[in-house]
Amino acid sequence: MTLWSGRVEGSLAPEVAEFLRADDAELLPYDCEGTRIHAQRLHAAGILDDAELAEVARRLDEIRERGAAALPEAEDVHTALEQALGPVGRKIHSGRSRNDQVATAFRLYVGDACEEAQQGIRKFALELLERGEAETNTVMPGYTHLQRAQPVTLGHHILAWVEMLERDLDRFRFARAQAQPIPLGAGALAGSTLPLPAPANQMRNSLDAVADRDFALNYLYAGAVLFTHLSRIGEELCLWASAEFGFIGLPEVAATGSSMMPQKLNPDVAELARGKAGTAIGRLAGLLATVKGLPLAYNLDLQEDKRPVFAARRDLRLALSALTTLVSSLEVRRGRMAEAASEPLLLATDEAERLVSEELPFRDAHEQVAARVRAGAFSSDRSAAASVAARSAPGPGGAAAAIAQARRRLAS
Repeated sequence: MTLWSGRVEGSLAPEVAEFLRADDAELLPYDCEGTRIHAQRLHAAGILDDAELAEVARRLDEIRERGAAALPEAEDVHTALEQALGPVGRKIHSGRSRNDQVATAFRLYVGDACEEAQQGIRKFALELLERGEAETNTVMPGYTHLQRAQPVTLGHHILAWVEMLERDLDRFRFARAQAQPIPLGAGALAGSTLPLPAPANQMRNSLDAVADRDFALNYLYAGAVLFTHLSRIGEELCLWASAEFGFIGLPEVAATGSSMMPQKLNPDVAELARGKAGTAIGRLAGLLATVKGLPLAYNLDLQEDKRPVFAARRDLRLALSALTTLVSSLEVRRGRMAEAASEPLLLATDEAERLVSEELPFRDAHEQVAARVRAGAFSSDRSAAASVAARSAPGPGGAAAAIAQARRRLAS
């Protein structure tokens, strides 16, 4: 039985019912929480008595404990939940529509998903800091245009990854805050004539309350940007693990072999993190396209908001966990990095700046050094490590201070 069967006589055609069915069981614990809040409103208005409120609470606890197995077959999780509440469930929809019910459960879900993403990002970032701290003196080439440019340290490079992740944390914090207002009380679109108290942090406009999906877009946006960062990290790990670079060795706990070539060890975790960035971007673009032409208030097009968010949450959880394992077990080949950083041309900028310190205009210094490079006559007595030590790139206090500051920020 559907919640709207009083209006439509008979049953839907099977193919129509199957098409309209929502795949939203993942919302169950959040719908239970929204229903608990609504039941308290009904009790305050005298629509549920003390015994009925206690019965709702008892049944909700049982349903949450048993999960989807506690629900009857229904067109969506919200219908199934009402039916699972038994006789008191026939009162629970008073003053509530599936429109504000869905929006409430989905906001609670997205808020929880944001918190889960933040935890995963922190864990990954802290593991990166552990590796970065161990490599504060590991000299390697820095690159622009994928060409060797100037010497840096691996610790400094890893800190750049952490900076990206810290911005991701801020995006998920914002998304979580945007998901917190409660749509209950909006009803289908215009509220209810029943004397129900407003829930805490109620949304201001009832039409916006049921139609808004910005909070889901914020989550997908934060996830898409995070995946672009994971993709960039993954790309560098793939490059560094290649024989052409040889900067790192892959751990067997986070790499795969080839079904045909016995010698292969493949960076599949890094590659799949890179690959999933495109999917994450597609989910954001898809939901943007869904909501862009919808008139207020609710339309069933919004049923399409759940699947991309559910899938994004799973991908984020698994990718962050797998990358954390990969990074924690990498072999750093310091000798190969030092060898690559020892190429004299990486010190050409240092030489130009040495001439500037002797009061030569920089453009003249640049041209002089470039002429020596073109003639194959450039050399330098400075080591790559000395070059790194002479520059201010790590900031005041050096890499150790930068790592300590990052740890404090991640803990806040």
